[in-house]
Amino acid sequence: MTQTAPAMPRLNEPAPAFEAPTTHGVKKLEDYRGKWLVLFSHPADFTPVCTTEFIAFAKRHADFQAINCELLGLSIDSNYSHIAWERNIKEKFGVEIGFPIIADLSMQVARAYGMIQPGASDTSAVRATFIIDPEGVLRAMVYYPMSNGRSIDEFVRLVKAMQTSDEHKVATPEAWQPGDKVIVPPPGTAAAAEARVDEGYECTDWYFCKKAL
Repeated sequence: MTQTAPAMPRLNEPAPAFEAPTTHGVKKLEDYRGKWLVLFSHPADFTPVCTTEFIAFAKRHADFQAINCELLGLSIDSNYSHIAWERNIKEKFGVEIGFPIIADLSMQVARAYGMIQPGASDTSAVRATFIIDPEGVLRAMVYYPMSNGRSIDEFVRLVKAMQTSDEHKVATPEAWQPGDKVIVPPPGTAAAAEARVDEGYECTDWYFCKKAL
């Protein structure tokens, strides 16, 4: 029997709109207009790998907020399950979950974002992470297998990198951190390439130049 491929959102296009119940009341994508948003899914409440991820997200919540970014979790569980799990994490691990979690029993949000992967699970959302910019545009998405947890530090780093690229019209190299040099866009003409080496950048070659911000 042929399985239908999940619908997938596309980078640099408007993120799928949603309105859904959460542990902080009903939330809509429009509520986050003007802020960056990290929307992330997890397979199920009361599971060990997901618990480690939620603890890590909670510990970095203030760091996300400091860069104008909010967090929004999701799983195909009820609000009652979410609340019980949050209380368990606070009791057993001493960590309070300060961001909302979507209760997506209908799977509408999960399906709109391609979080349901038939090869991994038909009833649970995989570990998917979506970064949406202040204009509601989907800028990055990362999928992880059920068995392995995400690195939350990477999502803090990635949001900072994209904000830097937007502000300064530059690219960032592998493992870039704030304060590191950035990559200048390569010249688009032969004349610009000839002039590039004299423009004051740190150039390895005409197409590969860095600068400090």
